[in-house]
Amino acid sequence: MISLVVFLGNHGPTYAGNRHNVAWIFAQNLSYSQELSWQRKFRGQYASRRFTGPDGALRPVHFLKPETFMNLSGESVQEALRFFRLTPEEVLIVHDELELSPGTVSLKWSGGLGGHNGLRSLKSSLGTADFWRLRFGIGRPSHADIASYVLSDFSPDERIMLAQMQHPVEALLNQILEDDPKRALPEWAKKKLLDEGV
Repeated sequence: MISLVVFLGNHGPTYAGNRHNVAWIFAQNLSYSQELSWQRKFRGQYASRRFTGPDGALRPVHFLKPETFMNLSGESVQEALRFFRLTPEEVLIVHDELELSPGTVSLKWSGGLGGHNGLRSLKSSLGTADFWRLRFGIGRPSHADIASYVLSDFSPDERIMLAQMQHPVEALLNQILEDDPKRALPEWAKKKLLDEGV
């Protein structure tokens, strides 16, 4: 079961609308976002909420937005894991993914890092890449400057697309938190939610 959901991003208003911050944008727009009482903890923002588990009982799920900046995210996550005595297998990382086209969301277990600095930091701090990932496709740019691309803001059309994706992806997140995430893999291993250019 997933007990810790980590939304990767960069802290501060300069980065708020960046492609690299898609996980934070998603977190801010959760239907229960107003119920989450965020506080400073684990070198980031921390909150928790109860979800109904497979046995019908309520159980706490922890939410974390590291404020260490992307390339040190693992340090924040490591602190939370130690405090709650969790294993990497109980963690879901929500992040942007260059290898998936816009409008695509993918659930993935373990695997490569795809050059993502946040995932690289997580593997370094946790000593493993065996954690769950919920990936928002942002696509690759036509130029070679990846850093400037991921640190640039979503276009107006892309923001509309993200808004349209919010409800189905939140439903997936809730499914993952209320059941074994492996059950969602057959449908969500690489699912195209929307056509590009919405």
